[in-house]
Amino acid sequence: MGLESHIVSGPMGPLTQIWSAECDSPTAFSSLASVTAGIGFARIGGTWAVHLRGPATKATTMVCSADSEYFGADFRVGAYLPMFPPARLTNLRDSVLPTLPDGRILLDGRAWEMPTPQNIDVFIDRLRKEGLLRVDPMIEELWYGGLRTMPARTAQSRFVRAVGLPLRTLGLIERARHAVRMLHAGRTIAEVAVGAGYYDQPHLTRSLRRFIGHTPAEVARGSVILGL
Repeated sequence: MGLESHIVSGPMGPLTQIWSAECDSPTAFSSLASVTAGIGFARIGGTWAVHLRGPATKATTMVCSADSEYFGADFRVGAYLPMFPPARLTNLRDSVLPTLPDGRILLDGRAWEMPTPQNIDVFIDRLRKEGLLRVDPMIEELWYGGLRTMPARTAQSRFVRAVGLPLRTLGLIERARHAVRMLHAGRTIAEVAVGAGYYDQPHLTRSLRRFIGHTPAEVARGSVILGL
């Protein structure tokens, strides 16, 4: 089986998705470039670790351990923990939260019950109510071009503070991920290059190598394992 991943839940509140994965043997996979921050829980060798992570500007090849399991939640763009600014967590510079002997998580000087894939949304909502998770309501407006009254430098600074990456970088990542979805849907490489807005097929190939870790042909064949 190797690595198997699942979407537990789609968008809700400050989350874009809740996911889980299991690995029964060492398996290499491509961790994709991503625009979102999030929280992940990993059980390796019988011990749980809790990671706060930021967005990623490139794909990274990783290997899951045998008999390990994972779950987590991806935050929507503009949701973040001010104690752990997304810019400090980019590109796998995760912050690992301490865990107590009884399995609880230490955060902000308090012990929190370890969630499960089925109730992690409740855990996230508690963080929001306690003021540990913040959602900047202007970020999505800035992303989609709906807020034009703010000076450009002020908007960029606010965006990077909440997201961890410049607006333009997010656009490049999202375009590459959109291209992957098109390839998985059976579109030809030539169709994807045009439909996703690339100059030509070499431009598409360079983008996917950077953000996805594989060429369009490799993605289209389905011969590679891509992370969520």
